[in-house]
Amino acid sequence: MLKVINVVGARPNFMKVAPIVEAMRRRATEFAPMVVHTGQHYDARMSEAFFRDLALPEPDAYLGVGSGSHAEQTAAVMQRFEPIVVAEKPDWVLVVGDVNSTLACALVCAKLGVRVAHVEAGLRSRDRTMPEELNRLLTDQLSDLLLTPSPDADENLLAENIPRERIRFVGNVMIDSLYAQLEHANRSRIREELGVGRGTDYAVVTLHRPSNVDERAPLERILSALEQIGARLPVIFPAHPRTLCRLEEFGLMERVAALAPRLRLVEPLAYLDFLRLFSGAKLILTDSGGIQEETTALSIPCLTLRENTERPITITHGTNRLVGTDTATITAAAFDALANPRESLPPLWDGQAADRILNALLEKQD
Repeated sequence: MLKVINVVGARPNFMKVAPIVEAMRRRATEFAPMVVHTGQHYDARMSEAFFRDLALPEPDAYLGVGSGSHAEQTAAVMQRFEPIVVAEKPDWVLVVGDVNSTLACALVCAKLGVRVAHVEAGLRSRDRTMPEELNRLLTDQLSDLLLTPSPDADENLLAENIPRERIRFVGNVMIDSLYAQLEHANRSRIREELGVGRGTDYAVVTLHRPSNVDERAPLERILSALEQIGARLPVIFPAHPRTLCRLEEFGLMERVAALAPRLRLVEPLAYLDFLRLFSGAKLILTDSGGIQEETTALSIPCLTLRENTERPITITHGTNRLVGTDTATITAAAFDALANPRESLPPLWDGQAADRILNALLEKQD
């Protein structure tokens, strides 16, 4: 039996780890899972609600690192995670995605000689100004098993001289969560509560990346685009706490309020409410990585408000389009996407990635 510590720290981690832990519990003769929550997302709306909605077990350990600079947060995770690894002596530590917790825990394990498996390995934006890109690059170099969601990720790793025997193409575990939770999400009444129930076309926007919200100019350009899109169909905007702070800091809340009801600002939503909301949308605008994948799986047009993406397969085999933050580019792409929707599904995005991940751990252990 393999003892595996599963690390979570931020919202996208929860959705990737949930189906893996569920599969481990189902295969209890082969795996003994633990869950360690670093506390990188410390807002209950961004953390505890996702544990509840995804039926993740209570964490076996909660590190409570909270906020701080990238260096402070990474160091805090390392300091608090190391004693757990020393005490538990796991066969594997499984890290997911590209947040600070991912790199911090991988680095602890590499120094202790504990095997690390990286779920969602090999994704690259080619933009080293993104903290997540540095986390991806370094975590992949440290990991013993690289579990990739798409063929382009394999190609990236091979180009970086990662030995092929360390790479396993397993598909996208985020889609496992998506498919598993769709039926549960249908019980949510969030669409009706927001006035976009049956028969109403609407768009959904999410923003949180510093490059989009920490400076006034790009945030204003995006708001101008949302104003024009809102003239065509209502836009629902579940605002990340960081984004709310910046809107207030830049004095833009009055402008947002003036756009109501065509642009409706709401608090962050629990996972099932958010899934229910965006799964019925005609258009998504986002700077999130995971939403690019989820919209592809559901054949919903997606505009990514960035200049690059570490998930190019959502463009070549999906519904995603890169549009940056230029107002005219965003609005033109939005109206084109509404008029000419795309539909395509990448390979192995079938809801079975978790079991392939477990099989890869067993094969690598032999």
